[in-house]
Amino acid sequence: MARKEPAADAANPGRLKQIALTYKMTRKADKKIGLVLAGVGIVVFGVLLAIGFWIGHPIYLGILGLLLAFLATAIVFGRRAERAAFGQMEGQPGAAAAVLDNIGRGWTTTPAVAMNRNQDVVHRAVGKAGIVLVAEGNPNRVKSLLAAEKKKMNRIVADVPVHDLLVGTGEGQVELKKLRTTMLKLPRVLSGPQVTVTNDRLRALGDLMSNMPLPKGPMPKGMRMPRGGNPKQR
Repeated sequence: MARKEPAADAANPGRLKQIALTYKMTRKADKKIGLVLAGVGIVVFGVLLAIGFWIGHPIYLGILGLLLAFLATAIVFGRRAERAAFGQMEGQPGAAAAVLDNIGRGWTTTPAVAMNRNQDVVHRAVGKAGIVLVAEGNPNRVKSLLAAEKKKMNRIVADVPVHDLLVGTGEGQVELKKLRTTMLKLPRVLSGPQVTVTNDRLRALGDLMSNMPLPKGPMPKGMRMPRGGNPKQR
């Protein structure tokens, strides 16, 4: 027991520091966060205390009010912090990949399965809803990239539904803060073993592409790859 107490004491300052850092980051995007949290806590505690005086148990209801006020404040703070984080991430390269990494259990995500020179990118997630391709970047450019990747998925795993989502704030696009919710609302059509098989097939395809013999450096003009595989084996 004596060994666990110092570890717990060391963890508490770290948690408090993380909460303070989160509050500072949230306050940059949400200037009213302090007033909102104070208002929520005071209202919840005041209502419970008033009920306590009304029924003749102010101490019990006061204690309960403190606990509920703390809980309500924590919930409101978490939601506003999440909203502020999404607001700061909106439009940043790789923001969708960060959301996919935290989508939850049952999903296997692969960032940047397709990309062009303008850094428009397509990410892939596999779950019981099938394959979900999530694109972020310039809508006019990334749509063709997304369509090409969807066509490839339909050719490789024709028996698995493929969904495509474009992250953005325009018409027909999904806002970054709604990406996780949108994916979780997709109908579940695959069983656990089917998801595993799909991941194995896509992983095998990735291994095959990574093991393809590619020349080092730029290929000389007019040079053609010899037929029959790797020229080093000749």
